[in-house]
Amino acid sequence: MITNINQLDLDKIYSYADYLTWKFQDRLELIKGKISKMSPAPSTFHQKISSNLVGILWNEFKNHPCKLFSAPFDVRLLDKKKSTLDKDVFTVVQPDLCVICDEDKLDARGAFGAPDLVIEILSPGNSNKEMKYKFDLYQEAGVLEYWIVNPQDKTLFIYILKEDQFIGLHPLIEEDVIASPLFPELNFVLEEIFQ
Repeated sequence: MITNINQLDLDKIYSYADYLTWKFQDRLELIKGKISKMSPAPSTFHQKISSNLVGILWNEFKNHPCKLFSAPFDVRLLDKKKSTLDKDVFTVVQPDLCVICDEDKLDARGAFGAPDLVIEILSPGNSNKEMKYKFDLYQEAGVLEYWIVNPQDKTLFIYILKEDQFIGLHPLIEEDVIASPLFPELNFVLEEIFQ
């Protein structure tokens, strides 16, 4: 039984079936079978941004067929060539926030398949992961809209999926109004999330 993250071989490839057997408190993600340790507890500012986003998004989606979820919430992303068995799933991520419209993607353990909207908030320890690895994963998995919030610069980057490629929209700064291409009714001034 694995009870400590230090018992794992960081060079080995693990599946979701392996992930389910681990009995320790450390948070981690699997990126194509490789262990990716998550940053220590998010900063207070990160948590404020996340809470503000939850409030705004909850108001939008409370009576909507799409549902909002916040971390920690396992999202299993499929390799299109693999089966859906736990032993064949090699990517498990915990986005800061995600919106899922297809109820069939939800089960007791989280989500199985690409969310419609994913929001990641950058932290000093995870910027490379969110900007490169998760960007590629979300694009490959078919996430329709991906937001990257940069607390340091108080900016937001929105990417929409077109023909299996993310297309970046104009970067948003504090005084800009966010208008989601996927959810047009979801619009607010960006500075609301940084208060």
